[in-house]
Amino acid sequence: MRIEFNASERASLGVEVELEIVDTDSRELRSGASELIELFPDENGPPKAKHELFESTVEIVTGICTTVAEARADLEGTLTQLDAVARQRDMAVLCSGSHPFSDWAAQEVSPDPRYARLVDEMQWMARRLQIFGIHVHVGVRSGEKAIAIANGLTAYIPHFLALSASSPYWMGRDTGLASSRSKVFEGLPTAGLPYQLADWDEFEQFMETLVSARAIQSIREVWWDIRPHPDFGTVELRICDGIPTMSEIAAVAALSQCLVQWMDEQLDAGVPPPVPRQWIVRQNKWRAARHGVEAEIIDPVSRELVRVEDAVRGLVEQLRPVADRLGCRPELDHTLAVLDHGPSYLRQRAVVAAGGSLADVVDTLVTELRTDRPTAVE
Repeated sequence: MRIEFNASERASLGVEVELEIVDTDSRELRSGASELIELFPDENGPPKAKHELFESTVEIVTGICTTVAEARADLEGTLTQLDAVARQRDMAVLCSGSHPFSDWAAQEVSPDPRYARLVDEMQWMARRLQIFGIHVHVGVRSGEKAIAIANGLTAYIPHFLALSASSPYWMGRDTGLASSRSKVFEGLPTAGLPYQLADWDEFEQFMETLVSARAIQSIREVWWDIRPHPDFGTVELRICDGIPTMSEIAAVAALSQCLVQWMDEQLDAGVPPPVPRQWIVRQNKWRAARHGVEAEIIDPVSRELVRVEDAVRGLVEQLRPVADRLGCRPELDHTLAVLDHGPSYLRQRAVVAAGGSLADVVDTLVTELRTDRPTAVE
């Protein structure tokens, strides 16, 4: 099975943001995607607001961008329009890995035969996917590079997950996790941690096996945390929970773009990125999902324990020269601000610890997205 990789300009950027739609009175998830998308201004080119699996989700996407600032402006323009039409219908949008208390069993599947088929095949595993994430695409110039970079990026899964963790609550209960979304998503047979493949030929063999066995109909149904995307000519990072503010989304996009660019340059210099052992990747992802930025992870080289927060700070320092070349130094440095004010899972729990309800958590998330200001954590 030959899979063509449509090469992209190096370090080109695209961002996809899955938003929750809530009723402004009950704060419950509301099936409003079709209504909002119908009201959305009709523009030339690909749609900027799209359906996802459930009617309570709308995905906003950028075009092909060069810089993080361009991607952010693209998203903000779409979000402003979407928020306006949502308010007209007593709805609001927010971005987090999970809704704090809505029941997944009550969600309406979007009117798309692809989603109906997915639910019919996956049953309970698909029906409970009341989760929301951020996907970042970074352009590379060949399938071989995409495989090498995707393998190397598995070392940084805990960094991205800890920074973005925003799903501590599930159906009205505190899960004890920083990211319950990552654990829910792993229930699908083709989601979660990626396989570390040797080259593009092995990627094609893998996909041919799944398609021939009727496990999937197309490679779009392999939802790894990090994957090559042949149609777009990108490496796609899908590990992040939904992120409540645009500045934090931009920080994660900058970290993604810089890491892929750095690995691409290393490959040009004949230095392939090191590939961590699979068991270390698995253990580190669990630690980040459980403890967020407070986790201690296993260094893939020394095998010693390091704090995720320290690892992220060191990574930002390492990537600053790359960020300067890409023009995203402010956005990359904002990663440190996320560490300072605390990721969303800490902010949500702070609302409850201060006597607030889970409805108050929803209100806080709506406000954070509208104002681009994270709430304070004592």
